[in-house]
Amino acid sequence: MARTDVPLSVLVGNGSLADPAGTTIDATNDHSIGVAVTHPEELLIRVTNTAGSDHVVTVKAGGPYPPAWRGGQGDLTVTVPATTGVAWIGPLSSSRFLQAGNVLNVDIESGHTGKITAFKVPRGT
Repeated sequence: MARTDVPLSVLVGNGSLADPAGTTIDATNDHSIGVAVTHPEELLIRVTNTAGSDHVVTVKAGGPYPPAWRGGQGDLTVTVPATTGVAWIGPLSSSRFLQAGNVLNVDIESGHTGKITAFKVPRGT
C-alpha cells in the first residue's frame, strides 16, 4: 500500500507560522515525507500521541547506497508518551535516512493515534 504523505509546513524566517493541524496518524499505511524541496537536515517532525499507552515511531534508514550511504547505521526509533505525549524528531541526516525519490519513511506502531507534522526550517534568514 502507498504510504500517507505528510506535507511540509514551512517555518517563516524572522516571522511566525500558525500551528498547523498536522496529518492524522495512519498506523496501517505508515507515512512518507517528501523532501525534494529541502534536506532532512532542515526538517523537524512533531508526533503527538492520543492513545492510552506509549507508542514507537520509526524513521526508516535509507538505502541502498546511494542516496543513504550511512543507512547501515539503522533505523531511528522514538517513543511517544501516552495520552498527551509529543515527540520532536530531527533534524535528520540525509546520508542515513534519505530514501530513493527524496523521501523519508516513517513507520507507526499499531494502535498509535494522534497527528504527525513535518516542519521545514528555512536557511539563513
